[in-house]
Amino acid sequence: MPSQPLRTPVSKDRFSPLFSTLKTQVYHDPSIRGPGSHTIRSIAWNPTGHLIATGSADKTLRIWNPEKNQVKNSTELRGHTGGIERVAWNPTKEAELASVSSDCTCKFWDVRNKTCLATVQLGEPGFSVTWAADGSFCLVGLKVSFSAIYVFRFTSLHSGTVPTDHPPVPFRSNLQYTSTMIMAKSIQNDVLLPISLPDFTLGPPHRQDRQDHQINQVIFSQASPPRHIFLTTSDGSIKVCDFPSFNVLHTLYAHTSAATSLQLSPTGKYLATGGSDALIALFDTTDWISQRTLSDYVGAIKGLSFSFDGSYICGACDEGHGIDIYHVETGDLVHTVNTGYPVNCVAWHPCRYWLAWAGDPSGLKIVGAMGGQL
Repeated sequence: MPSQPLRTPVSKDRFSPLFSTLKTQVYHDPSIRGPGSHTIRSIAWNPTGHLIATGSADKTLRIWNPEKNQVKNSTELRGHTGGIERVAWNPTKEAELASVSSDCTCKFWDVRNKTCLATVQLGEPGFSVTWAADGSFCLVGLKVSFSAIYVFRFTSLHSGTVPTDHPPVPFRSNLQYTSTMIMAKSIQNDVLLPISLPDFTLGPPHRQDRQDHQINQVIFSQASPPRHIFLTTSDGSIKVCDFPSFNVLHTLYAHTSAATSLQLSPTGKYLATGGSDALIALFDTTDWISQRTLSDYVGAIKGLSFSFDGSYICGACDEGHGIDIYHVETGDLVHTVNTGYPVNCVAWHPCRYWLAWAGDPSGLKIVGAMGGQL
């Protein structure tokens, strides 16, 4: 899986003068009929940086070539009947994409062949999806008044059968379950095998106020095989859990209101968290102490992204009209991208200082894709 070569890191003092020279490319989707008709909810670069996926509220799932912004050079993946909530690429396969939707399904795609490899019926609207670094597991969160997580395990089996007489059973994070079995279907040469989850509780078992523990995002650690997962909660804390036991190892008190987003730096040194209190917190992953707080945003942080070298971070904010870029080691604000609109999602290129974002009614935009030395 050849990727683009990593660019040389740019120092804090040189970043803004160089980044400000980059031009912005617009990727206009033909499904746009006016303001609000094509709200992009999720964007994601594939592991090599040669493709970028967008998922929209109007159920459009499209794969773009960042160097060719005309829609004729893109691929539309059709099959969802509801809005796309989140898209995520398998980190080990440049053409395998997962998408979750409000139509209560999670779909796995081969984008080269425009083929849906498998559809998993979730029973409830999907809200988030994330992969383990080695592609061995995929977690899917459900958009419900309480939190549920599906766990799918992938193995490279070329033969054999998987029992399908039971539907997938969600893992309820605020209720106690013993040996909950997770089932799914075959995906070509990969098989989603049933696994068992021990008891796991994010609060008093069977508590009635389930909304208190709603999970907005889940991500894996960068270890291979995965050893930990990180979960945001609506009380503002972050749970660091063992995987696959789901035992809570640490609780990070990050925000005064709901924690809404998470991102690990590419170096693994920092865990960034965003909240509805308009703050971004950076935790050291060695001792889990908050190193600094970034506080220039004016609204809830809907998404976070580190640059490929881990030197810079920015957030998607549902208020304001810009993207603030911070230097991670100092917390200094080094540059602001003026967007003119609130931003729904942001994503740095995996190898370059290209920044993709969405929120503008015109669709996806990428700073740097029109050329430049970054």
